[in-house]
Amino acid sequence: MDQKKSILVAEDNDFVRMQLVRFLEEAGYQVAEAREAAEALGVLKVQPFDAVVLDVRMEPMDGFELIKNMETLNLAIPIILVTGDTNPDMLGEASRWHVSAILMKPVQKDRLLQMVSRAISHKVSPP
Repeated sequence: MDQKKSILVAEDNDFVRMQLVRFLEEAGYQVAEAREAAEALGVLKVQPFDAVVLDVRMEPMDGFELIKNMETLNLAIPIILVTGDTNPDMLGEASRWHVSAILMKPVQKDRLLQMVSRAISHKVSPP
């Protein structure tokens, strides 16, 4: 990587968040982290990112609420969702909000890096 790409990781589970951050930093990304969606939204308002790795199930604001807020702010940043939820409704919701990729927990390092790289290289603004 010539210029370090910046990634925001928003995950309420400390262990999962630390693992995601470690995987991304080891691959050469500059990583910021947030423990909840509201914190992530605050960071997104003041700092540009190349992609967001986002947990779906967080409290009090969940991942989809964060995505809706990002759209309201015209933040066209690729989003990679991480979840343990296989509910078809969740998959439909992800499609509706133009999510770049969905990764199932536990997240595999190679798959995470592949999806982040792909999302950044194919960055497309939502309609």
